[in-house]
Amino acid sequence: MNRLILLIFLIPFTAFSQNYTSYFTGNPTDVITSPNGGICLMGGATENDNAMKWFLQRANGGDILVLRTSGSDGYNSYLYSSLGIPVNSVETIVINNSAASHEPYIHQKIKQAEAIWFAGGDQWTYVSYWRNTPIDSLINQAIQQRNIVIGGTSAGMAIQGKYYFSAQNGTVTSATALANPFSNSVTVDSISFIQNSILSNTITDTHFDNPDRRGRLTTFLARIYTDFGVLGNAIACDEYTAVCINTDGMAAVFGGYPTNNDNAYFVQSNCELSIQTPETCVNGSPLTWNLGGKALKVYQVKGTKTGLNTFDLNDWKTGSGGIWLSWSVNTGNFNSINDSPINCEPLSILNFNSNENWTVYPNPVSSARFFILHNTKDLDRFNIEIYNLLGMQIRFNILSYQSNKSEIELVNVSKGLYILKLTDNGKNAGSKKLVVE
Repeated sequence: MNRLILLIFLIPFTAFSQNYTSYFTGNPTDVITSPNGGICLMGGATENDNAMKWFLQRANGGDILVLRTSGSDGYNSYLYSSLGIPVNSVETIVINNSAASHEPYIHQKIKQAEAIWFAGGDQWTYVSYWRNTPIDSLINQAIQQRNIVIGGTSAGMAIQGKYYFSAQNGTVTSATALANPFSNSVTVDSISFIQNSILSNTITDTHFDNPDRRGRLTTFLARIYTDFGVLGNAIACDEYTAVCINTDGMAAVFGGYPTNNDNAYFVQSNCELSIQTPETCVNGSPLTWNLGGKALKVYQVKGTKTGLNTFDLNDWKTGSGGIWLSWSVNTGNFNSINDSPINCEPLSILNFNSNENWTVYPNPVSSARFFILHNTKDLDRFNIEIYNLLGMQIRFNILSYQSNKSEIELVNVSKGLYILKLTDNGKNAGSKKLVVE
């Protein structure tokens, strides 16, 4: 049927409930398509049209669901007709409270969606309303089992990573975060929420150019290491800039360059250094993560209208159209310098030993999961690092941390030989070979 004729009969309607408000545009009959998956991360302010077209195309003509906790139906006509990408419907559901997480109508709409978009607003309302409820469970099922495309802008981008700034106590500036990384407003969380496997070691940040947020993102990464024992990665976007990630892990950066100075940033600890961790990250003192002025390696990429410039999230070193920087913080003072591309040489710093205080089981690893068996008398609070033979850190999740056994899950790791290193209270507790079959 001609789409223009269909619109005559399907006038958008608004459904009201005590717990939520629904705005619907398009065909009320659900269609089932095969979405192409992916993630669209948008830095805030006005949406980037080309990135939104990418998002809609990945839905493959299906149903688009916009979830938000404030605002109204501003996305409906924009996504349904303004961008010229055919979709079956666009529905915005404004969730008014945490009780809405148990509404069957919302559950059904998540199950039928080929794409889910999170609007801006306050990310703490998203976290507090949806975390550990049927809503986040159904969203994750849709990502993992139906390969839907997912994305968000501003607060809707900030909730996408394994680690996230929850804003539970309001926002935080770089100045506040750098002056005290344990300030009450630095709320970095890791409780499972939105589960994007390609972002399982990553935190995201938005509005990166207004104001300057480099210092606070560096603080977030320092807290991830201090709190969770993980050297994480970060993706940040300027306003009007978007990072669109295919299911193969290739990220394309959309923006208005060269007319506008729109950038995305891919941030990681400097694997070229034998020690990569912050020198000082304690409550009440300014952050120091300096390491000779090269603590973090950053790939800064200009966003173009066609998404020409890219970065590979599989190796976190291969990119096009960008420049490499080093970021550092010395007693709360942030610094950025131009630098050479990241170049992790084959491992030479690890000495294998027969430390009997911990072991790995099973080894070889035939699946993505293995256990570290340890004696907590000698290993009170150890940090885990996993490297490939080029010295690049490998992403993993700590699934459990028990008195004498920790369960680890590798993320997107190919077969081969890896190095597992443990550090106990800053002292090397030994390294062992890890074989993945």
